[in-house]
Amino acid sequence: MKLFFKNYRFTLILLSAIVIGGAAGLIFGPKTAVVKPFGDLFLNLMFMIIVPLVFFSIASAIANMNGMKRLGKIMGSILVVFLVTAFVAAILGVAGASIIQPLENADIASLKEVMNHSAAQTDAEKLSFLDHLVATFTVSDFHLLLSRSNMLQLIVFALLFGLSTAAVGEKAKPVADFLSAAAAVIMKMVSIVMYYAPIGLGCYFAAVIGELGPQILEGYARSFVLYLILTVIYYFVFFTLYAFIAGGKDGVKIFWKNAITPSVTALATCSSAACIPVNLATVRRMGVPKDIAETIIPLGANTHKDGSVFGGVLKIVFLFALFGKDLTSISSILSVLAVAFLVGAVMGAIPGGGMIGEMLIISVYGFPPETLPIIAVISTIIDAPATLLNSTGNTVCAMLVTRLVEGKNWLSKTFKTGEEIA
Repeated sequence: MKLFFKNYRFTLILLSAIVIGGAAGLIFGPKTAVVKPFGDLFLNLMFMIIVPLVFFSIASAIANMNGMKRLGKIMGSILVVFLVTAFVAAILGVAGASIIQPLENADIASLKEVMNHSAAQTDAEKLSFLDHLVATFTVSDFHLLLSRSNMLQLIVFALLFGLSTAAVGEKAKPVADFLSAAAAVIMKMVSIVMYYAPIGLGCYFAAVIGELGPQILEGYARSFVLYLILTVIYYFVFFTLYAFIAGGKDGVKIFWKNAITPSVTALATCSSAACIPVNLATVRRMGVPKDIAETIIPLGANTHKDGSVFGGVLKIVFLFALFGKDLTSISSILSVLAVAFLVGAVMGAIPGGGMIGEMLIISVYGFPPETLPIIAVISTIIDAPATLLNSTGNTVCAMLVTRLVEGKNWLSKTFKTGEEIA
């Protein structure tokens, strides 16, 4: 019980603040607008940090990634497995959101009017497809990267910078060390600002509920139920399917024989990073070779998060409904799949590390920055099941990668030698 409270203390405090704020909004209505500046203060503090946070966290992760030096076959197999499983998660998330729509019973017209967001026509909408593609991933000048409105472009720059640092090698070690140190400093800034989060989010949420009423609360409840349903389906059905593809019936047996420990650890810590040691030991017991295990588990903790893909879909669908955007067209569905995949790839392997992904959603779709706390609440309520899928999913992915690298009979060979099998 003490361990549970220790690991979930901040989440429980944050949820309590949000509940108190929501209750105040319901009771006092529009009068709660008086506390909105306290919420805006928290929002502005996070906006001040978000650009360096994105750059240093992503560039540092890539520049210091030992997996970049592994065999090409392993890295290629990891890439294929990560892309396929994340895409499956995105499709399942969109399908689930189309069945259980978070704001189905809400008065969208009135919500949209209260949010007072005018979707202004931009020059980008008049560009050709290729021009629009260029504008989506790049900017015309370096200083434009320093704006939170160009989040995807900043991510591309950070990836290139990190890859270049890793490619230079030993000469660039001071740069890699600086990136790591800077990322640690920025994360410490985030942790300091987060001490104010219960007050800031509580006040902001009180003002939002005071204006939007109970309709949005129902939306959160429906979102949480939808996420739990998706979690159960993906955890039991798809993880079993992946294990079967990796090793047949024996693969299913050995996966579920060893899956409990990493699953419980994920739920207890709410951190993919904290699960790395347990996951490494687990996949070795599953018979995954050492070089594959030591590449995919740390790499997956930072770049492969099927649970976060589900969360990304949920947040996008929530905001689409809130602002009356069409989600039925093929182009909208494809964009949701693509952005949700990116959200799963860029979210940090830390508790509550959804800030980068949330800003990416807001930036890509042009939603007002003030919607950040609205979808941040979703991150809070799905944190535990999301970590379960994110972290435990990497263990079954390790089996899939081993199947691609070692061949069809990898598991039977391991059984014969008895290597690392408990």
